[in-house]
Amino acid sequence: MPLFVLPFPAFDPIVFSAGPFAIRWYALAYVAGILLAWWLARRIAASPALWGGQSPITPANVDDVIAWCALGIVLGGRLGYVLFYSPAYFAAHPVEIFVLWRGGMSFHGGFLGTILALLLYARRHGISMLSMLDLGAIVTPIGLFLGRIANFINGELWGRVTDVPWAFIFPNAGPEPRHPSQLYEAVLEGVVLLAIGLIAARMGALKRPGLIGGLFVAIYGVARIAGEQFREPDAHLGFFAGGLTMGAILSLPMVLAGTIAIVRAYRLPPTRKA
Repeated sequence: MPLFVLPFPAFDPIVFSAGPFAIRWYALAYVAGILLAWWLARRIAASPALWGGQSPITPANVDDVIAWCALGIVLGGRLGYVLFYSPAYFAAHPVEIFVLWRGGMSFHGGFLGTILALLLYARRHGISMLSMLDLGAIVTPIGLFLGRIANFINGELWGRVTDVPWAFIFPNAGPEPRHPSQLYEAVLEGVVLLAIGLIAARMGALKRPGLIGGLFVAIYGVARIAGEQFREPDAHLGFFAGGLTMGAILSLPMVLAGTIAIVRAYRLPPTRKA
């Protein structure tokens, strides 16, 4: 037992309730993440200087595609959790797949669902698919940051046992002090990724379609693998070969795919004057 252990704040996961109706911090994180991403994406789309000329995406396009993305996040996130984390349980209890208010979302599933939504919208409206993915990559870390903060407020997805002085004893994780891995991931997946995306855009990366998208995928994969070193794996899954967790295993292909996208973007000439 370390000398110093931080008491876990007495957060109520429910912000407001009226009878059977309740608004939870986790739901608010999703809504706020989508709204803030929409606001920032509109500003980027309306800035010709970032694109080296006329933007291939208009603010009106952003207004339309955000609904597609919201659907992709929810459906993909839930389906990913069902398939990646608890396939046997949901095969035995298929009705509970639709019980979203009890939690159970997968980033990797939501990530794939959002990509599909962006690609379908771009194809339907004749927009550069890679540019659409780049724009999505810049703003996605906002939702990741808020989602991890909501995980911390809920006292879920806690870290492994540790003796660091900033350890917390989470209410539902036993008496041992643990890493606040949700906060580590909020910084790595949210703050760091958002800063990298914005800086890359300022440096002209949007003039090379696919570059920012590749940066996001590769760096997220590395950040998630790093965060998984401090996070307690799901109890029903545990560790896999080599001490890897499911989150780390699903992130390994992202590092490879992102690296390939970065190399490809640099090998092709910029679509606009750099």
